[in-house]
Formats: sequence, C-alpha cells, structure tokens
Amino acid sequence: MVAHSRKKLDLTGQQFGMLTVMHPAENIGKRTAWVCHCDCGREAVVKTCHLRSGHTTSCRCRRAAASGRPDLNYMDGTCVEMLRAKTVRRNNTSGVPGVDWRQSKRTWRASICFKGKRYYLGSYQDFDDAVDARKRAEAELHDEFVMQFDRARGGRTT
Repeated sequence: MVAHSRKKLDLTGQQFGMLTVMHPAENIGKRTAWVCHCDCGREAVVKTCHLRSGHTTSCRCRRAAASGRPDLNYMDGTCVEMLRAKTVRRNNTSGVPGVDWRQSKRTWRASICFKGKRYYLGSYQDFDDAVDARKRAEAELHDEFVMQFDRARGGRTT
C-alpha cells in the first residue's frame, strides 16, 4: 500500500479580494493558514479554505466599516477588542461571561469561546468554582492572545 501525501498549495503572492498572501502561518486546528496583507494596511491570518471559497476577502475592515465600528480588529476570526473588554452579553444572567446556571442539572456551567470554537470547562455546584475555571481559561486563551496581538502590532492599539 502506497501512502499518498497531499502537496500543500503555495498561495504566496496571490490576491483574494483585498488580501495579498504573504507567507504561511501556524495552522488553525488542522487547517493550513496564511498571513495576508490587507489593502487597508492591516494583517490577517486566514485559512486556505476561506481564501479560496471567497468567504474571507479582507481583514474584516469591510465588515467593520459596514457595521459602523471601524475600530475593531479581528485576528483568526476573533475580535480582539471584545476579548480585551471582557464584555458581558445582555442575556447573561450570572454577571460573568461564560458562566450560566443549568436548572435541569442544578449546577453552574463554565465555558469559553475562542477562535470560533466553544470549550466546555466543567459543571460546578459552587458558583465561585465555575467563575475560577472561566477566569483561568480567559488568562490562558484570551489574555495571551491579546498580548500576542499587541506585540505583533507594536503595542496596544486601543
């Protein structure tokens, strides 16, 4: 039996909408990703499949301008300002992002979303334990991501 390896596409230099592919980036999950330069001057890391399908054609500057919020920065599909602000959604009943009461199980559930995926952090009898789990995950995922973004941009941008 002969193993066939798939040849990795080289998208370097190709244009996809407002994005020009600069060089390969660290994979996103199992997907190949690319560092792209947007016509607006920003950089974005985008999966090959999103470039080739036309799903992503800018660094999100088009979407931000259309929404009236041009000050938002997206990286890997994640809004940096939302992570930085640690926003509590309007429909949140616990007062802590990612912590909710599961009436059917009579427990507090902790979860976190990052780069388009939701991570289940556990169910807890005690509210404070659920909050601690969420805060640890924020420090590990969100805070580190924001620091990397800021370093890449030469310091905090907002």
